[in-house]
Amino acid sequence: MKISQNTVVQLHYKLSDENGLLESSAQSEPLLYLHGHQNMLPAIEAALTDKTIGDTLDLVLTPGDAYGERRDDAIQSVMVKHLQGAKKWKAGMTAVVETEQGPRQVTIVKIGMFKAEVDTNHPLAGKTLTFNFEVLDVRAASDEEIAHGHAHGVGGHHHH
Repeated sequence: MKISQNTVVQLHYKLSDENGLLESSAQSEPLLYLHGHQNMLPAIEAALTDKTIGDTLDLVLTPGDAYGERRDDAIQSVMVKHLQGAKKWKAGMTAVVETEQGPRQVTIVKIGMFKAEVDTNHPLAGKTLTFNFEVLDVRAASDEEIAHGHAHGVGGHHHH
C-alpha cells in the first residue's frame, strides 16, 4: 500500500540542522500519523506521498518550507504566570503559552519577577532542516481516525 490521503503511516525519523542531530525516533517509538490531515509539515506530506513500506527518504527543507524565517519583531512581554512547562524559568528555556491561535512554543529571552520577555519564533525558525525518514508501515485509516483527524494506537495520539 502506498502513502496517500487517509492512510496511517508509521515511520522512524531523524531531524538534523547544520549543527547536527536534533531529534531521532530511533531510541523510542516510531512516529505514527494520519496522512493528508495537516499533522505534518505540508512539504513532508508531499514528499512522503506514494512512498511505501521499506522506503527511505532524505528531505532537506529550507526555512520557507519548514518553520519560517526568524522574525526580529517576535519578542513579546508576557506575565510569568502564563508560562507553562516548568516551575523555575531561565533564559533559553522553551515555554508554552496559550494564545488565541492555540498553544505556542516560545523561548525565554529575559525573565523577571512578574514579566518575561519571550521570543515567539518557532525554536526551529530560520533553520534549514534535514529529515531522514524510514517508512515502517502503511495502512488504511479507520473511520474513527479519519473523523478525529489523527492516528490512534502505538505512537499515535492518546485521548485523555
